[in-house]
Amino acid sequence: MKARSQSSSAPSPRYRNPLVVGTFVLTVTGLITRGIGFFYRIFLSHLFGAEGMGIYQLIAPVSAFAFSLTASGLQTAVSKLTASEPATRDYKHSYRIVLAGFLLSGLLSAACSAVVYGRAEWIASALLLEPRCAPLLRILALSFPFGALHSIVNGYFYGIKKTKIPAVTQLTEQMIRVGSVYVIFLSAAASHKTLQISAAVIGLVLGEIVSLLVSLASIYHRFYKVALPSGATVPAPSSLLSAPVRHRAGILSICGSLLTLAVPLSLSRIIVNLLQSVEAVYIPEALRTYGLSSSEALSIYGVLTGMALPLILFPSALIGSVCVLLLPTVSEAQAAGNKLIVKRARDKTLLYCTLFGSLCTVFFLLTARFAGEIMFHSPLAGSFIRTLSFICPFLYLSSTMSSILNGLGKTGVTFFLNILCLSIRLLFVFFLVPVYGIRGYLWGLLCGELVITLLGLCAADYYIRRL
Repeated sequence: MKARSQSSSAPSPRYRNPLVVGTFVLTVTGLITRGIGFFYRIFLSHLFGAEGMGIYQLIAPVSAFAFSLTASGLQTAVSKLTASEPATRDYKHSYRIVLAGFLLSGLLSAACSAVVYGRAEWIASALLLEPRCAPLLRILALSFPFGALHSIVNGYFYGIKKTKIPAVTQLTEQMIRVGSVYVIFLSAAASHKTLQISAAVIGLVLGEIVSLLVSLASIYHRFYKVALPSGATVPAPSSLLSAPVRHRAGILSICGSLLTLAVPLSLSRIIVNLLQSVEAVYIPEALRTYGLSSSEALSIYGVLTGMALPLILFPSALIGSVCVLLLPTVSEAQAAGNKLIVKRARDKTLLYCTLFGSLCTVFFLLTARFAGEIMFHSPLAGSFIRTLSFICPFLYLSSTMSSILNGLGKTGVTFFLNILCLSIRLLFVFFLVPVYGIRGYLWGLLCGELVITLLGLCAADYYIRRL
């Protein structure tokens, strides 16, 4: 009777809305990791200079493309297929989904690593237009399998709304990355050696390795310390190869389900990342056409992407959490046909994001000189921060409008808006940067965000009216 009365009592607020708790955890973790990453970039900029930061930033598109190909779609697919576990308690099915995710992402990431490692010279020279990136690409290629498998584990825990594990692994990865580079720096200083930019990539690989180990330990605890005592039968991973044919066929069937969900998501990510990669590669090239030397072009690119933009994007951790809450809220309201809730969500985000973005604009305008000269030791960074400060309201509004459109099921519209924004920026890179220098790209950023924000507002209003 006691147990029955407890079960019939109202659940505590903690369990009544796990999405809010999870979003809070991710927000706090995101702010901490962004804070660590921000000061880490200051450390790197002092250590390697603007040109070194430019070379380091050039390999980022390769990393983003590899993630979109090997992990991003699969992570979302794993989340969707395991989301029913809290209700069904079917741990065995979730276990097979995770194994299938490991199988697919492991094969894809291994192939991607082999291609990047083996063709590093060609990728650096022909695609990135900077031969000095080749040794960095070889080191970076080693991180792909660890990052892909780690993302599958995160996808599972996102699906069952256990966001603490992804938060812990995210924080662990950042701390190991920064800590290992600092240890390498101290070792080099003690030996009176000059530290190379490859040390930063080594730190990235070590961070992925350790975060994967933490993820695997969490999965083990979940399935063998939590699931088994509850009566679930979860086989050992090694038994997959010796399992009966029907069980292996079950894994293959799950692989098919994962691919069905993941391929469309991955394709859209790949297209966006390809455009972003073209943009990143051709900014230094357009600056060389403008008349700058290779060293000057890479230095300006490094100051922009390694110093100014990360500072401008720092507050977006809060907006990202709002977006996480908006999507399910809008989806539920749409399913219930409740137009009023969707309109209120739109109006409140419009008000708060405009206020928050305007405050950020004022803050960055007032602190741009301090950030550039004192924090980064680069007056040019301060100039970029001052110019980019006007992008804040549009940047935050476009993110929340995209989340509302996704919640309404209009993912195709958000994809089109993202492609349009990137296309506008590319036009500025190809035609204005060679004439006006880096100012042409800053104008492109402002113009692209303005267009995507206005069109996003119009699209959200149109589809809300049609509810």
